[in-house]
Amino acid sequence: MADPFLGALAAVRAGDTVTGTIADVTPARATVWLDGFPGDPIGVIGALDCSWRSFRSPADLLRPGDRVTAGVIAVDPRRRQIALSRSATENPGLWAFLAGLHEGQRLAGTVAAVESFGVFVALDDGPGHPTFPGVGFITMPELSWRTFRDVSEIVTVGQRITGEFLTFDTTNGEARLSLRATRPEPFRAFAGSVRTGQSLPGTVTKLAPFGVFIRVADGVEGLLRLPAGDQGAALPVGAELAVTVVEIDLPRRRLVLSRTHPAPRAG
Repeated sequence: MADPFLGALAAVRAGDTVTGTIADVTPARATVWLDGFPGDPIGVIGALDCSWRSFRSPADLLRPGDRVTAGVIAVDPRRRQIALSRSATENPGLWAFLAGLHEGQRLAGTVAAVESFGVFVALDDGPGHPTFPGVGFITMPELSWRTFRDVSEIVTVGQRITGEFLTFDTTNGEARLSLRATRPEPFRAFAGSVRTGQSLPGTVTKLAPFGVFIRVADGVEGLLRLPAGDQGAALPVGAELAVTVVEIDLPRRRLVLSRTHPAPRAG
């Protein structure tokens, strides 16, 4: 016999707006008796989905008996739960803007702030953020294909940029962007221009317990494994040497190298 509860649950979709009454609140989450779902409180508002305006715990913002309106993030029939975001209805314009973006879309804006964990971008289109200096956000790995020591090598505050939309971060109310996705991928071009066994000039960029990393082209580094006991002792950062291409793994963007030794002289 069909479970009418699961049938009703199946009618709920991510992006819907629902209403209900707070049943219980802890520092980690609030549970909600949803209107139209008698019985257990199946709505759950996580600690990070309570508000984009104040990142305090649910216990500081809600009380049992409070009426709430929230956006649906996800439906889990197996656990008989609906994950909710109260932030969605606090900021309906921002939520609608972010929910309307699609993967691969190009978004232009201005670098608003540079932090140790990433870069905030004030987007030309769309509303501002209630807490952060910009709705767009770029993590460090998505800034550039090449290795860099300081973010200022890639972007600076006030710089105009265009990023590719990756995903809607419902926890922080951000459009996660990629700057490197808008630039040619160096490894792909490199892989198409070299072959296994080819010798190349390289520069040591980083020492590791299992070998050293060698830059063989702009934005392309490979791993040179060294024998035990010789972990970079004679190869300081900045050293130049000849290496041979051992393996090119395009899907994983992995390049394995060996040291090129001079050919023996004819006797």
